[in-house]
Amino acid sequence: MISVLIADDQDLIRLGLRTLIADEDGLTCVGEAADGLATVATAIRTRPDIVLMDIRMPGIDGLEATRRITGDPRLAGTRVIVLTTFEHDQYVFDALRNGASGFLLKDTTPAELLHAIRTVADGGALMSPSVTRTLLREFVTLRPGTRTPHPRLGALTDREREIMVLAAEGLTNDEIGERLRISTATARTHVSRAMVKLGARDRAQLVVFAYRSGLID
Repeated sequence: MISVLIADDQDLIRLGLRTLIADEDGLTCVGEAADGLATVATAIRTRPDIVLMDIRMPGIDGLEATRRITGDPRLAGTRVIVLTTFEHDQYVFDALRNGASGFLLKDTTPAELLHAIRTVADGGALMSPSVTRTLLREFVTLRPGTRTPHPRLGALTDREREIMVLAAEGLTNDEIGERLRISTATARTHVSRAMVKLGARDRAQLVVFAYRSGLID
């Protein structure tokens, strides 16, 4: 069962999300919050698998709440999906920088949102490979000086580093397998091992590490 915390300052939005989750097998809503501070407190209390996080909320905004949640060792198993009406690039970059596992607009279809919840809960990347590649390339371009090799980059095998680069280029596990002539399961295993060695919370953060380490031009 995937547990979900809903964070949004609009009652109607929270009601809609709660109803959607309640009607879906394998998902359960463990709490709601209408402001940033309450979101962090509720996350600590309920330890959800997923937080659906609005950006503009009273108290502290969703970006700061995301930073506090992803930085709290008690919430190591919690992933944040930013769900907002705002499509500004800066929000996307800041959400990823603060540890979010993905970014969706509120006009996303219910099926897409449910798929995103399951994907992120399983440790996958929320955004499509093409979107991930474009956003993260801009993320690095707009922040010169962030090209600093990860301190544990040397712990990766040559194959893990190679697959990390392919993931950063936007390839799925299936596509990595085809490119390297290995099985999808083997590709997934290498990605998972690279995440563990580098301390990446999820695939999205692994891609950020690849760009910051200068593995992708």
